Amino acid sequence: MNSKENPKKFYERFRSQLQASQEWPGLYMFKFIVKSKSDQVEKLKKLFDNFHKEVSLVNSSKNTFQSLTIKVQMVSPDEVIDIYKKVAKINDVIIL
Repeated sequence: MNSKENPKKFYERFRSQLQASQEWPGLYMFKFIVKSKSDQVEKLKKLFDNFHKEVSLVNSSKNTFQSLTIKVQMVSPDEVIDIYKKVAKINDVIIL
């Protein structure tokens, strides 16, 4: 979502794309980039505490950033969007 886009319209369009792109419930892959040596990774992982998940953490070549991938079974596009809305409240996280 860019800064000029209406968040409500963005999430409506994103929900439609999620519904069209796969079957629900289904496995969904979240990807994030954070600065190394920050507490953002733990904050992100905490959002998925109630889920059975597969987590992968990869450092950048200069160890400046970390890529966090979380694969988790989600019930619906709305559940995915709820996670992204919570992530948006965490500073210095890039959502891919």
